[in-house]
Amino acid sequence: MTFRDLLVMSMNNLRRRKLRTVLTVLGVVIGTASIVVMVSLGIGLNEMTIEQISSYGSLTTIEVSSPSRWGGSSSDNADPKYITADVIDMLKRMPHVKGVSPVLSVSVLMRQGPYQGYASLTGVSDEYLAEIPVGEGERPSSKDKEMRMLVGNQMITQFSNVKTGKGYWDSGELPDVDFMNQPMFVIFDMDAYYQSQYPTDAENAVKPPKKYFIPTAGMVEGGINDYNDYCYSVYVNIDLLEAQLKRVFKKKAIPGQPTNKKGKSLGYMVYDSAQVFVDDMDNVTEVQKMISDMGYQAYSRMDWLEQSKQQSQMVQAVLGGIGAVSLFVAAIGIANTMMMSIYERTKEIGVMKVLGCDMGNIRDMFLIESGFIGFMGGVVGLILSLTISLVINKFVGAESLTGMSGDLSRIPLWLNLAALFFAIFVGMAAGFLPATRAMKLSPLAAIRNE
Repeated sequence: MTFRDLLVMSMNNLRRRKLRTVLTVLGVVIGTASIVVMVSLGIGLNEMTIEQISSYGSLTTIEVSSPSRWGGSSSDNADPKYITADVIDMLKRMPHVKGVSPVLSVSVLMRQGPYQGYASLTGVSDEYLAEIPVGEGERPSSKDKEMRMLVGNQMITQFSNVKTGKGYWDSGELPDVDFMNQPMFVIFDMDAYYQSQYPTDAENAVKPPKKYFIPTAGMVEGGINDYNDYCYSVYVNIDLLEAQLKRVFKKKAIPGQPTNKKGKSLGYMVYDSAQVFVDDMDNVTEVQKMISDMGYQAYSRMDWLEQSKQQSQMVQAVLGGIGAVSLFVAAIGIANTMMMSIYERTKEIGVMKVLGCDMGNIRDMFLIESGFIGFMGGVVGLILSLTISLVINKFVGAESLTGMSGDLSRIPLWLNLAALFFAIFVGMAAGFLPATRAMKLSPLAAIRNE
């Protein structure tokens, strides 16, 4: 007998017992829909977690800081683990690292008309700037002839009116500050600024420090209520910032830089931190461990993501297990249907054996019947699960349940295919013992059966 003959015979047998077949298929439908919907909820929760964490910043970036950075002068530590240009070069040579950006921050005062605000002016490389989403304008670049700023989307809330002393957090109204179209002046020497504003000795009053005009290249994407890693900072090219700091402070020690015993600068720039860009998310943990072994502090969002993934996988396993119970019950129904079919067709099986039908063909016929039940139940179950998923996403708010936005139920293509093959497998597995029993029936005993 060919496979086509076996398939036709199996379908005819199922068609003759329509009610029993429909009820058995219904069990598979419920089981398949249950397991797909349950797993889709776990997948949706996991993907929403990844999306939320990645919205705060890149998942392939490692922040490297020095345990000696804020430890005072270099004499406090015989071998301080400062992040210098040499360390940056060493990090660039590490495997899986596609780029490294030193990070240097300096506190400044920004002024425009009657408004002023304190800001952290952060110098970074072009690789770092490329990671920042821009909503208006463009990013600064190392090709710029003059230093330009990329301003955080919430930076405007830090400005206040010099005359009234009130700002956004006092009045609830945004200051009339225009970064893109109005000139912004920056004061770098904050010590001189405070001494000029609050002199301790009238005879030795300090002159107000010079203000520098720095144009704005662009604004970070988002509104004043959109939080991200970049919303409160102002970014510039690090090479241009270093050059600017050397011009401003000349022979004086740059604020925030370590000094020697005499209070003089070390002669080289010490960075606050470094951002290491890894080629793939799967390699972040490995690179992070290598950096930690070098004696530096390394942090990445993969630490948070791994914890969230473990929780999501536990939830997904529980939900999948609940759905699997339904499919297991459906498998029992298939086995029961096939056993009843054997009892009803005992004489037919005996005739087939007497006519010389191959034992394997008899077994395959019953396996095809049970597999076809699983196939029909799987197809209808997938249609039902897609419908349920649409209803959940439309009427059940993911944000109200999880605090995260997005579709709560997500059914990828691989889940559809896996569920369909699993339903067929369960059907054939449930029909294996009945098929084996049919193959082993005695021909004479089967023919005598009434």
